[in-house]
Amino acid sequence: VSLAVKAWLEGALVTSPALQMYDSLRTRGVVPLTEPYTALGFPNASGGGGETTSAGVLATTGNNAIVDWVRIELRSAANPATIVATRQCLIQRDGDVVSASDGTSNVSLNIAAGSYYVAIRHRNHLGCMTASAIALSGTATTLDLRAPATATYGTNAQKAVSTAMAL
Repeated sequence: VSLAVKAWLEGALVTSPALQMYDSLRTRGVVPLTEPYTALGFPNASGGGGETTSAGVLATTGNNAIVDWVRIELRSAANPATIVATRQCLIQRDGDVVSASDGTSNVSLNIAAGSYYVAIRHRNHLGCMTASAIALSGTATTLDLRAPATATYGTNAQKAVSTAMAL
């Protein structure tokens, strides 16, 4: 399935002159080329784990500069506690979550089309998950977790920052 996810990380978020995130980790050269979640003990499913990026991807500047690694989890529509697919990805300054392989493509997960809860996690922020399972297919589904209208699981799953929501 293919996802076009958008999110904000509150710790890196600035509100002026416009909403965007700092890319300080990238400019300091501390964004690793291999995803950190597997080494931290996060479970992987359906082909996720060990994703890598390149120095060229991390050299991108501007709104598409990489901020850090994030993790997308697809969870069972029948039981949202069950992770059925994972992919470690990169998040850009403008909130786009992109493939680590090229830093621009939508996120692809190795699982059949169907309805899934979608969760996003970052190692220094609380994660967030859709309030209900959403239909996913090979055509990119847009999920904007920055939008206050996007329903999320639980109570106060995100923090309001300016006109948007953030992890």
